[in-house]
Amino acid sequence: MMNKLKGLIATVMLMSISTFAQSIQLNQVYSLDSQSARTLLDAAVVACQKIQHNIAVVVVDRGGNTLMANRHETVGPHNLGAAEKKAYTALSTKMETLLLSQNVHENKDAKNLTTLSNLLLLGGGIPVRYENQVVGAIGVAGAGGAKNDHYCAETAVQSIFNP
Repeated sequence: MMNKLKGLIATVMLMSISTFAQSIQLNQVYSLDSQSARTLLDAAVVACQKIQHNIAVVVVDRGGNTLMANRHETVGPHNLGAAEKKAYTALSTKMETLLLSQNVHENKDAKNLTTLSNLLLLGGGIPVRYENQVVGAIGVAGAGGAKNDHYCAETAVQSIFNP
């Protein structure tokens, strides 16, 4: 009798475990990798060279971790930190930072974002999308203003992800 009870309990446990395991559905998640980050970085540098500017550029993955960072030696050292914050801001908000900076002036609620120390609401940050997911972001600084920074970042993303 005891062996039958143990067998029954074991069978019920196995059935419930296999049922539970079968009911889990995982999502397909994409993220930038080092190779795609290098390609984006290089494309941003080329875009800025075409308008005669050297830059600092940072590419982050979907978790906000820096994959690639580069600062031209003639660009001020503060620009590398600015580029990183722009990339993080674009990733975190899923918005271009140029648009975000414009919204801050027009939307009282968005103005609260300026109180978060790891966000930088200046043009130059672009989220990178693939298969309807934000998979990373790029941030550019030092190109002579927010609009130029935005242009270089946007050109890089468009040339790689929307050729």
